[in-house]
Parts: sequence; structure tokens; C-alpha cells
Amino acid sequence: MKLNKLMFREYDIRGIWNEDITEEISYYIGRAYATKLLSLKKNKMIVGYDNRLSSPIIEKNLVKGLTDGGVDVVRLGLVTTPMYYYAWDKLNIHCGIMITASHNPKEYNGFKMSYNGIHNCFGNEVAELYYIILNGIYSKGNGSITDANIKEDYIKMINSHINMGSNKLKVIYDCGNGTTSIVAKDIFVSNDNIEYIPLFAESDGTFPNHHPDPAVESNLTILKEKVKELNADCGIAFDGDGDRVGVVNEKGEFVSIDKFMVIIWRDIYNKIDKKEGFYDVKCSKVVSDEMIKLGLKPIEVRTGNSYTKKISVDNNYPFGGELSGHLYFRDKFIGTDDGIYAGLRLVEILSHNPKKVSKLLEGITKYYNYPEGKFTVEDSKKDIIVSRVEEYCKEKGYNYSKIDGIKVLYDDGFALVRKSNTGPNITTRYESSNKEKLELIKKEFDSLIIKYSKE
Repeated sequence: MKLNKLMFREYDIRGIWNEDITEEISYYIGRAYATKLLSLKKNKMIVGYDNRLSSPIIEKNLVKGLTDGGVDVVRLGLVTTPMYYYAWDKLNIHCGIMITASHNPKEYNGFKMSYNGIHNCFGNEVAELYYIILNGIYSKGNGSITDANIKEDYIKMINSHINMGSNKLKVIYDCGNGTTSIVAKDIFVSNDNIEYIPLFAESDGTFPNHHPDPAVESNLTILKEKVKELNADCGIAFDGDGDRVGVVNEKGEFVSIDKFMVIIWRDIYNKIDKKEGFYDVKCSKVVSDEMIKLGLKPIEVRTGNSYTKKISVDNNYPFGGELSGHLYFRDKFIGTDDGIYAGLRLVEILSHNPKKVSKLLEGITKYYNYPEGKFTVEDSKKDIIVSRVEEYCKEKGYNYSKIDGIKVLYDDGFALVRKSNTGPNITTRYESSNKEKLELIKKEFDSLIIKYSKE
């Protein structure tokens, strides 16, 4: 068996189907997880999978490995990742695996795992499974298999946390042919006040219409056009497994998630007791600026769904999120990152407020920025490059933070250089209130990364 260590990444296990992830490897990931679970004195878990073409066969082999390892498995079947999270509490089973590659291309698949029903495994918890497989020492047993259907309960739960107003609206939602297609039409039901128009709401794990990542503006081109064509009030989009959201305003313009976070903070700041929340290092300075204006304490945290989910739970923040589209509502929701629910929160605001989406962002500080940049480098070089960037910043006397990589802090923006925890990349993010300064920042740090990657 050929086992690729690199697919055991910081937040999850992820690789290409029939190359990195095979039927055999899926089975032994099950055996390894069972071994670890039993060592924690637990023996029952849930398993769900997204709509990728490889997911059912992966699930079959994974479950076989789990039960051969002595673990009792409750199969959720085809579910979104938020449905899988909901099942933790609904079924009172706080361990599980979700088979998904999130927003990655169709040839990928992977495993999100938890042992505590609070947050997904990360760091050493993921790496440990690799070493269990490598050593080949597994628990043995004869675990049971049962099935559970949580769809209807999930739909009821989502709707119970939304209170629509009386404004008449037209909303387009884009499932991107992802797994949200299995529940979206039952949640986005048109009524006298709100007309919901589906886009690519047929489940198709080949994602034939666009890449399933709503945080990338180019993936929402068709949605933007439809919003303008149909004179809709907004467009919302979801990723492949449904835990992230993308937003388009009434003009057919992409609204970055950090700006969407501003809309949420403006709506809830005077309704919450705990006057603080979080955002990840990639977010625009507009988030912290606005939170301070509203009398809130902004907390900057490292990027990564597993980290941000843990931070949300551990601190019980009323709201927070990251630029990728993972948003955590704990003001009147269960706190899981749920793309459908996040989209509904925007619709809820619009149903009570006469302002359009673009008007809800009036008065924010204007910043210019670049989308996240990626430099392909060898995994072994990522830490070295970031260290070299830090040395450079020290020599220059720059003010910087090390929450996640190196973030150079300017009065009117920042430069962020960090290693990707999901692929062989150095990622960048640059921002300034001045266009010319932004170009200089980008040129300076891009050239450093290129230089150090060649050393």
C-alpha cells in the first residue's frame, strides 16, 4: 500500500481519488481512526459523505475499516457538512468523520474528523492517524452499523433560527451543483414576500457549471449576471459541502466575506451581551475598523476552519469568521459554520431593512487589496521561506505579528505572508488605503518569496 504522508494535512486528510485516496487506504484510515477512538474509551461515531462521485465507495470502505476496528457506526448517508455537525448533538454522538474535499476540484476527496463533537481534528491529531497506519497496529472488533436520517430535523432547526420580516425580496441561491442541492429547495421556499430562484441546484459531483468555491469571485460570474438580469436583491452561493457562503449584492457585484461580516456586526452589535468577536488574519482591516466604531473588541486569529471553530466554541463569541466563508453565529444559532444559514441571515436582514446590500456597507473605510496569492513551493521549504521573511522584516524594523505567518502592520493596511496548511504553497494577502502603496507592498514581498524559494 502506497501511503502519501502529504495528504495528512493540518486540518484534515485530503488527496486525489484513486491516487492518494484509494479503497484500501480508505479502509485503513477507518482502522486507524477506530484504534484512536477506542484508546480514548469511546466506541460510537457518525459518518457522513458529500456528493462527490467517489464519496459512496470511500464511505463503504471507511465504514468497513471502522467496524473491523471495533467501532459502532451510525451512517448519515449523503449530507452537507453542517448537517453532519448538527448530527453530533441531535444524535448525542460526539465523534465522527465527514467524507468531503470541501471546495477542492472534483478529482479530490478527503476526511474531516472529530473526537469531541466540538471542533475538527488538526495538527498532531491528524498526523497521528498516519503513524498508526504506518505502524500497522490496529484495534480489532466487530462493530455495528445503523442508519440515521436527519434531513427533516435539520431543515426545521435552520428555519427555527430565522425570523423574516415583511419586505418583498427576490433572492438567487447558487448551490454550484454541490451537496447543498439535497436540502436547499426545501429550505428556500418562496412565499408572498420572498421569491427564491435556484441556480445549479441539481446535485452533481462533477461540478459541471463552476468550481465549488464561493470565496473566489470568478466562480460566481454566472450568479452575478443572473442577479443583474433578474433584478434580484442579492445572490448567495455555497461551496461543495455547504459550510461556506459567498455573497453578491443587488448590482451583481461580489461582496467579500470580510465586508459581509461588517453587515452582520452592524446588525447585531446592540443585540448581544458579549461585545467582542473574531476574524482571521486574511480579513481586511475594514472588519476591525468597523468593530471598534461599534464599540466592539476585535480579536484577530489564525486561519483555518479547525482553529476558528475551536476559538468560536471555547470563547463563546457571538459572531466571527474567516475570509474563506466560514462564519460562526452564536448570537441566536448553534454556532456551526453553515453556508445556508449564513445566507439566510443576509436575507433576514434585508427583509427587515429597507436598505439594499450596497447601502448596508455605506461609510466603511475604503481599502484596496489583492485576492489571496499563491506561490507553489516544496512543503519542506515553506517554514524556511516564512522565517526568511521574518528576518527581512526585523532588519527593516517593520512592525509585524506572528499569529499566522508574518503579517506586517501598516497604519493603513498590511502585508501577510504565511504557509498554506492545505497544499504546497506560500500564500499572500496585501492591503492598503493607497493604490500606489499597495503595488509597492506587493512588489516587495512577492519578490522576497520568489527569491527565497530559489535558495
